[in-house]
Amino acid sequence: MTKYLEIYNKYKFLLAQLVGRDFKTKYKRSVLGVLWSLLNPLLIMVVQYIVFSELFRWNINNFAVYLLSGTVMFNFFSEATSQALTSITGNAQLITKVYVPLYIFPISKVLSTCINLGFSLIALLAIVLIQGLSFNIYYLFIPFGLACLIAFSIGLGLILSSMMVYFRDTQFLYGVILTLWTYLTPLFYPESIIPDRFKLFIELNPMYYFIRYVRSIILNGSLPTFSDHMISLSFAIITLMLGLFIFKKSKKNFILNI
Repeated sequence: MTKYLEIYNKYKFLLAQLVGRDFKTKYKRSVLGVLWSLLNPLLIMVVQYIVFSELFRWNINNFAVYLLSGTVMFNFFSEATSQALTSITGNAQLITKVYVPLYIFPISKVLSTCINLGFSLIALLAIVLIQGLSFNIYYLFIPFGLACLIAFSIGLGLILSSMMVYFRDTQFLYGVILTLWTYLTPLFYPESIIPDRFKLFIELNPMYYFIRYVRSIILNGSLPTFSDHMISLSFAIITLMLGLFIFKKSKKNFILNI
């Protein structure tokens, strides 16, 4: 861990530049610019709210907040990992010419997506106020849940970026997996409708726990249980450590395959 901290201190300026570049590139020549980070989750929520609350009529209290809290977190995860997936192959020209720690590229993609997450959380808080939900002291624990989500995304991003170098079909396969993952996560439907034979898939789903952690604070006004803390932290640390291990073993031959 000390080694990684030394690398960060040495290359933190480059990391900041990469994060800034990715964020600016996303909204280059866009009329509304960063406002899309606020509007996008709200517009998606409006569409999904109409479809799932009016057509399916699921009985979920404060459905708008329920829907947006899950969508914001899952959209961050989806975008962050998808961007990290192509971070090595997409920077092939720079990597072959200049030496920089390769970890920087997938990590910078996740961190740049965190900026969008920040704007999306502002939109979520606006909906919380509109719905009349009260803030409570437990909101101070939300950063813990988000930190676990970010660490989990970095770990998975490191794994995906390594796979992409050697197996270019990873990006297409991961697109299918993300679609399946979306429907296996209770974003727009209640947990109560899940048949018992499928509950194992939910219980093995890290995104379910990260989203449930934040929802319990916002919707229920309660502190997540000790088990919720430990499960979220375990998924985050194990995936991050596994990602670092796989990336370290794989990066030796990146230059020959990009």
